[in-house]
Amino acid sequence: MSVMEKLIITAAVCGAEITRKQTPYIPLTPEEISDEACAAREAGASIVHIHVRDENGKPTQDVKIFKRTLDLIRKKCPDVIIQVSTGGAVGMSADERLQSIYAEAEMATLDVGTTNFGNDIFVNDMPLIRHFAKKMNEVHIMPEFECFEIGHIYNALRVVKEGLVKGHLHFDFVLGVPGACPADVRNLIRMVDSIPSNATWTVSGIGKHEFEMAAQAIAMGGNVRVGLEDNIYLSKGVLAKSNADLVEKVVRISKEIGREIATPRETRKLLEIKD
Repeated sequence: MSVMEKLIITAAVCGAEITRKQTPYIPLTPEEISDEACAAREAGASIVHIHVRDENGKPTQDVKIFKRTLDLIRKKCPDVIIQVSTGGAVGMSADERLQSIYAEAEMATLDVGTTNFGNDIFVNDMPLIRHFAKKMNEVHIMPEFECFEIGHIYNALRVVKEGLVKGHLHFDFVLGVPGACPADVRNLIRMVDSIPSNATWTVSGIGKHEFEMAAQAIAMGGNVRVGLEDNIYLSKGVLAKSNADLVEKVVRISKEIGREIATPRETRKLLEIKD
């Protein structure tokens, strides 16, 4: 990508781990999640990354809750690109995690490697990766490769070579997860250099690394994911009151160095997603 391509912003709205004890601003119900997603769209996000919660605020991959949430999003902001999580939460079965792809979203995350995740292990072995890729292909949903380590890139390229993923390739480099690859510009550069030249990429800096990694990606011509899933602070000690707050900060950073923000329609063209 040219460094002056328009910036694609993804808003990761709620995730699976953040609780109301950590921040009162995390959305939990379908109505709250859809409101946050559309406010993030209004602020400049063209993709919204969606997890859902059950009636007790616990992470779930229940397809009925996903469908309810996606219907609300499409009613309120019909042009935004919806990306569902197949990561779910640590400890979920593969079948449980896959439920979200049947909610008729345009994109889904495809985790392409096992990684340490804090004190837990997030398991994504090659048979699981192949299985998820096949199922996504069957329902015509575009995968975004979630890479927590550089080796995960080569797992992704392996399933591409095997014909399990076709079309445009899009990567998300998730950096700064405790126990996984540190959020460091040298690691980011190495990962970017390891993907095909015609692929697109996004970076997700976790916690305090969110805006540092965002600024690096903007300058390098990549794309950015922010949101309360990854980071609950707007600045040191200051809670973000919404996902829109985080998106708006990225928009300001990007425009300061001359990069405009991609609309959902422009993002569809860049990622080769049909309208």
